[in-house]
Amino acid sequence: MAEAHQAVAFQFTVSPDGIDLHLCHEALRQVYLSGLHSWKKRFVRFKNGVMTGVYPGSPAGFMVVVVSYMSYNKYKQLDPSLGLFAKLGQHIPISRYMSSDSQRIVGGVLVGTSLWITIIMIMRNVLKSLLSWHGWMQERHGTVSWSSRLWLLLVRLFSGRKPMLYSFQNSLPRLPVPSVKDTCKRYLESVRPLMDDEQYDRMKGLAKDFEKNLGPRVQWYLKLKSWWASNYVSDWWEEYIYLRGRAPIMVNSNYYAMDFLYVFPTSIQAARAGNTIHAIMLYRRKLDRAQIKPVPLCSAQWERMFNTTRIPGVETDTLQHMNESKHIAVYHKGRFFKVWMFYDGRLLLPREIEQQMERILADQSEPLPGEERLAALTAGDRTPWAKARETFFSRGKNKQSLDAIEKAAFFVTLDDSEQLYDKDNPVQSLDSFAKSLLHGKCYDRWFDKSFNMILFKNGTMGLNAEHSWADAPIVGHLWEVCQSVNVFHLGYTEDGHCCGKPHPNLPGPMRLQWDIPAECQEVIQSSLTVARALADDVDCHSFPFTQFGKGLIKKCRTSPDAFIQIALQLAHYRDKGKFCLTYEASMTRLFREGRTETVRSCTTESCDFVRSMIRDETREERLRLLKVAAEKHQNMYRLAMTGGGIDRHLFCMYVVSKYLGEDSPFLKEVLSEPWRLSTSQTPMQQLELFDLVRHPEYASSGGGFGPVADDGYGVSYIIVGENLINFHISSKFSSPETDSHRFGANIRQAMLDILGLFQLDNKAK
Repeated sequence: MAEAHQAVAFQFTVSPDGIDLHLCHEALRQVYLSGLHSWKKRFVRFKNGVMTGVYPGSPAGFMVVVVSYMSYNKYKQLDPSLGLFAKLGQHIPISRYMSSDSQRIVGGVLVGTSLWITIIMIMRNVLKSLLSWHGWMQERHGTVSWSSRLWLLLVRLFSGRKPMLYSFQNSLPRLPVPSVKDTCKRYLESVRPLMDDEQYDRMKGLAKDFEKNLGPRVQWYLKLKSWWASNYVSDWWEEYIYLRGRAPIMVNSNYYAMDFLYVFPTSIQAARAGNTIHAIMLYRRKLDRAQIKPVPLCSAQWERMFNTTRIPGVETDTLQHMNESKHIAVYHKGRFFKVWMFYDGRLLLPREIEQQMERILADQSEPLPGEERLAALTAGDRTPWAKARETFFSRGKNKQSLDAIEKAAFFVTLDDSEQLYDKDNPVQSLDSFAKSLLHGKCYDRWFDKSFNMILFKNGTMGLNAEHSWADAPIVGHLWEVCQSVNVFHLGYTEDGHCCGKPHPNLPGPMRLQWDIPAECQEVIQSSLTVARALADDVDCHSFPFTQFGKGLIKKCRTSPDAFIQIALQLAHYRDKGKFCLTYEASMTRLFREGRTETVRSCTTESCDFVRSMIRDETREERLRLLKVAAEKHQNMYRLAMTGGGIDRHLFCMYVVSKYLGEDSPFLKEVLSEPWRLSTSQTPMQQLELFDLVRHPEYASSGGGFGPVADDGYGVSYIIVGENLINFHISSKFSSPETDSHRFGANIRQAMLDILGLFQLDNKAK
C-alpha cells in the first residue's frame, strides 16, 4: 500500500556515535517529481493568465509592435519617447544618469508598450461590439445573409490566431436587464392560455400595480448591480436556487448522462474504468492548460469541473474548489479508496489505472461499521448532513478520509450491478439504466462531488453530475470527449483489456479509514430512509424514438426543437386533458457568466395548434397553426438566448424585494407557480468527434433528470444524427395524474401525427 512506502521514506536512529539517517532514495525521487509537476502547473497557469489577460493581443504581437516602432523612429531619426524623457527628467533623478542611447531604448519600449495596449483595447472593444450583435440568430434555417457572413468574418479577424479557452471572457457583453414593462407584458402573454378571464384580469391588475409602484424601485437596484457585477443573475441563481435548497439534491437537482446505446467496447469493468479515467484526466490536463478549443461563449463554468465538492451547511451550502488534486476517490462494495493518479512524475497510463481498479475489485475486506452506507448522507436532506459533518467528521481519521473524498478530482463508483440497453427488452433495460444513474442504491454515489463516474460490472458506464457548479452542456462536452478518446484513441486489446502493460512497482490504492459512532450511523440511516423514499417514487422511462429524426423534420422546414416542443404540448394535453406552465431551458452564455434562461413553451399559438389536432380541422389549417406556433417558439428561444427572457428577471426582482423587506403579491404568485412540464434538450455533437452517418452505432443515449413538480413530468431529449431522437421521462409514482410510460406513448404518437400533416410520402412520389 502507498502509506507503507511513505512510512519508510525517512528514518533515523540515535546512537552514542550520533544520529544515523536512513533515506529512501525512491521516495525522495517521488517527492522531487511531485514538486516538479506542481511547479510546472503553476508556470502554465501563470502563462495562461498572461495570454488571456492580453487577448486578443499576444506577447509576440508586443515584440512586433515595439521593435517596429523603435525601428521606424531610428530610421526617421526621431525621439521615440516624443519628448517624454525630457519632461520627466525634471522629476525623475534616475534619467540624469542614463545615456541618450539608454533613454532612447527605454523611451521606445514605454511608448511601444502603450501603443500595444491601445491596440489591444481597441480590438477588445470592437470584438465586444461584434459579440453584442445577435442578428445572425434571426436567419432562416439553412440560409446565411451577407451581413451575417461579414459579421462572422470580422469576429474571426478580431479573435486572434489561437484563442484559448478563457480568451473571450473579457470581450463578452454583460447580460442586459429587460424593462419592467416588457417583462410584465410578456409574462401576462405567457400565462394567458392557462387562465380563464377572471384569473387573467386579476393577474393583470397585480402586474399593473407592481409595474407602477414596487417595480421601478427593485429595477433600480438591478440596474446598479448589472453595472457593477459581471452578471446580475448568476450569483443569486447559484445561491438561492441551488445552494440554499435544503431538500435532497439526489433526484431533485443532480442529473445523469448515459453510455452509448448500441456499442459495448469491453465487458471488463476495470478496463473500461482504466480508459475512461485516463481520458478524463487528459481532459483535465487540457482544461488546466486552457487548450480546449473555445467558441465565443462564456467559459466560466469550466473552472469548477474538477476538484470541486458541494459542502453542506445548516442554512446554505458552499462550493469548495481546489486548484489541484492528484487523486480520485473510488467506492466499491461499501469501501472507499484513495487512488493516486500520478507516479514517476507522470499521469498513470490506462493499463496502470486498470491495474489499480483490479486491486480494488479483488480486495475482499469488509466495510467498517457505518462505512457502507455513509454516502447516504449526501443523498438525504442537507441540514442533517451539515450537522453530522460538523459533529462527526471535523477531526481525526474521519476528517482525513472525508478530505480524501471531497478534495478528489472526481468520484468513481465501481458498481456491482449490470446495466445496458437490451434490444430484446428495451423498455425495462433502459428504465433500469436511467434509475441506476439517477440515484443508484442511494448510498453508492457521492452526490456532493462535481460529478460521479459510474462503471458497471458488465463494462457499461454513466455519469451523475451535481448541478450548482455548471449546467449540462459543460458536462456534455466532457462526456463527448471522454467517450471519443476512450474508444477511438485509447482502444482495447482483443481480450478487452486496456492497451499497455501493468506497472511492476506501482503502489496500490489506499483504503480510507473511518471511526463512525452509533449516533452518526443513526443519522446515516435516517438520511437513507429519506433518500430511498424519494428514489422509489421516481418513475423513469427512457426510449429511443427511431421512426424519424431531424433529417425529416428539416424537410418540413421546421426547427427540430420547435417541432419536439409542440409535440410535447400535444402529448401533454392528450395525457392530462389540459395545458400547463412549461419550462424549457436555454443558455445565456452569449453573455459573461451567463447560465440559463427559461423558454415558456406553452404559448397561445401552440395551444391553438393542439386544439386544432383535437378538433376536426383541415390539414391545411393545422399546418398553418403549426407554422405560427413554431415561429413563435423560435422567437421566444432567440429572446431567451439574447437576454430578453423574463424568468431570471422576475427571480432577481423577487430577491431584491426580499432584501428591501417588501412583499409583492405579484412576484410571490409568479414565483410560486409550479412547472408541471420541465423540459431540456441535451446538446449533441458540440465537437465533431463522431461520424454518425458512417457509424450510427455510436449514438449517445443522452441523459435526464428528476421531475420538478410532484404532479408533473421531467423530459429530456437528445437529437442524435439525422434519424434518432432519445427521450428521457421522469415523474412520480405517488401522483395519480402522471405515468411516464403513458406519457412516452403519447409523445411517440404526437410526433407521428405532426409529421403526418406534411404528407412527405406523397411529395416524394
